[in-house]
Amino acid sequence: MTVYNIALIGFGGVNRALTGLIATKNPMWERELGFRLNIVAVSDLYLGSVISPNGLDPRMLTEANFTKGGFGQLSGGSSEADNETVIKLAPADIVVEATFTNPKDGEPAVSHCRWALQAGKHVVTTNKGPVALAAQELKTLAKTRGVRFEYEGAVMSGTPVIRLADKTLAGAELKGFEGILNGTSNFVLGRMEAGLDFASAVKEAQGLGYAEADPTADVEGHDVRLKVVILANELLGANLKPEDVTCDGISRLSPRDIEVAAQENCRWKLIGSAARGEDGIVVGSVAPKRLALEHPLAGVGGATNAVSLNTELLGSVTITGPGAGRVETAYALLSDIVAIHTTQPSRDAKEAA
Repeated sequence: MTVYNIALIGFGGVNRALTGLIATKNPMWERELGFRLNIVAVSDLYLGSVISPNGLDPRMLTEANFTKGGFGQLSGGSSEADNETVIKLAPADIVVEATFTNPKDGEPAVSHCRWALQAGKHVVTTNKGPVALAAQELKTLAKTRGVRFEYEGAVMSGTPVIRLADKTLAGAELKGFEGILNGTSNFVLGRMEAGLDFASAVKEAQGLGYAEADPTADVEGHDVRLKVVILANELLGANLKPEDVTCDGISRLSPRDIEVAAQENCRWKLIGSAARGEDGIVVGSVAPKRLALEHPLAGVGGATNAVSLNTELLGSVTITGPGAGRVETAYALLSDIVAIHTTQPSRDAKEAA
């Protein structure tokens, strides 16, 4: 049975959820997946950092009510977050990067990934910044160090759109995609269709935890733009940067726009899309679009995400699933670790005693 030592960078909702899964699911993973996970380090801006070569109790990490700098109370701990030291020196096989997304330059997450790969450690991340802004560099670095850079959760949380398109649809000749890639904006549009104005719908989304205090990244399409870049580059072989993707959000849609669309058997959705033209150039965009009700994306409601993949051989293939959620996103990290395990288990695994 294989044991992977992991270091968690960031201990917010996603890595905390992964820790909870480790606390309860390790025996099942041993039986069904052939490995277990052992947390040897955690670093967090609020809680500080801790390195424990023998492993940290995942139940303690999730159940203890740590205050600011609380990791300093633990053996091997510090009240200050020292991400670089943890990434470079902790005896981890895999670094799990789940810090905040910086849409401008991807930092500090890009550096986190770079340090880990340079140290010969696999990286799994849910962070859109490093993938949208530095994927090629990081993938090249991973290859030269003989490790993996995995990021399934960066687009649709636990819904495996990247692997589905890359593996299951190999040979289907993907020409483009269009998708609902932000649950917050989709929820807001649904509530506007039910009669709320934009401001009231956003406020409700915030009350339910779907929208941040500043919802700009969601409702103005900035979050979707990063995801379009990731999918276009990964699945269509493009080399897009965020500024290459035109972006328009939903804040200018009025209740009257929603009403007229409904009267004409249509529905507004914020759509992120990219397609390869006859000249071979891939063009991406984010914009609200009126979809006929029979369109495969028109019926996707609430905070759900969906992508329609346009293929030459199969036509349109649509995948729908959760695009948010702590446990769902933690599953994406697990799926990345499964991918690492199934491709090269012998190089990086340590056998349990």
